[in-house]
Amino acid sequence: MSSADTDATRRVTIRDIADATGVAPSTVSRALSLPDRVNRATQQRIQDAARELGYVPNQQARALTSGRTRAVAVLVSDITNPFYFDVIRGTQHQLSAAGWTQLLVDTEESADAETAALGAIATKADGVVLTASRLSDAQIARFAERTPLVVVNRRPPGVPSVLIDTPGGVEQAVQHLVSLGHRDVLYVAGPDSSWSNERRWRALVRVAKRLGVRVARIGPHAPFVDSGAAAADAAVHAGATACIAFNDLIAIGMLARLRERGVRVPEDMSVVGCDDIFGADFCNPPLTTMTSPIERAGRVAIRMLLGRLGALPGDELPTDGPGDHPAEAVALPTHLTVRESTGPAPTARRPS
Repeated sequence: MSSADTDATRRVTIRDIADATGVAPSTVSRALSLPDRVNRATQQRIQDAARELGYVPNQQARALTSGRTRAVAVLVSDITNPFYFDVIRGTQHQLSAAGWTQLLVDTEESADAETAALGAIATKADGVVLTASRLSDAQIARFAERTPLVVVNRRPPGVPSVLIDTPGGVEQAVQHLVSLGHRDVLYVAGPDSSWSNERRWRALVRVAKRLGVRVARIGPHAPFVDSGAAAADAAVHAGATACIAFNDLIAIGMLARLRERGVRVPEDMSVVGCDDIFGADFCNPPLTTMTSPIERAGRVAIRMLLGRLGALPGDELPTDGPGDHPAEAVALPTHLTVRESTGPAPTARRPS
């Protein structure tokens, strides 16, 4: 075989691209697998060089003999919920950057559907991202023993997870309401099967005790806009002046029902949501809510999963701190975004 033949058949490496573009191999690696961590001009130059040289990523070459699908299943509990729009965008962007495919499954708020989906995709995907799972910790752990898995907004022992710090957002919301003179806070609960629902309630009880605020709870409510009407009626019956809803969809439904009943928001009742979904800022009135880094959560979950599949260099994985151990849990902060649905507590309770 001639030297020309050898050059033609030799697989192009990251170092070849680095030599062609004048950047470090680590920069090439980041540009090909995590493009948002490299400036746009450098990223474009590297990707152009990779195409011209005929670069095939190492993980793709390994996949030819490993039998990998190079697909990841992302399970969401309700694809019509805008919360999941950003999760899906984050997972899709991260997978696409790594040259992997996303398989999207809507489990329709059903633990049975989730179980069936996890069984059905076992041979169709190399790993799974579970978002807001309705399964028990024990069930998730059993699936994780068979299939590489990362969960979002859950913390099953021994299973890698990405948590959004809504308890921190709850604390900020209560402090905000207290600063407006509210001394009674009503929690509008979500589904009993939701792990996040109980986590938010416990956080509310803790901060309320510390600040000397009385709390009560109504629900459970399905996490949909349509559930907001019944939630609003219950809040009026309870004589509430301030409510924190499980999610923005319930809160937006409450705003519509309260307007129908002639209850002024925020003059008669303040309403706080959770997640800051698309539309929260242009409902009537714009919703005060806990803003979450939802798209980032999707990206981090994929990075954790691909790292455990050996599809990302170790220095590109989330870590617990100094050292080279991939994180088992990553917590992402939230903050309260104050809009027009919260205001000073009424000086006298409105009659129910």
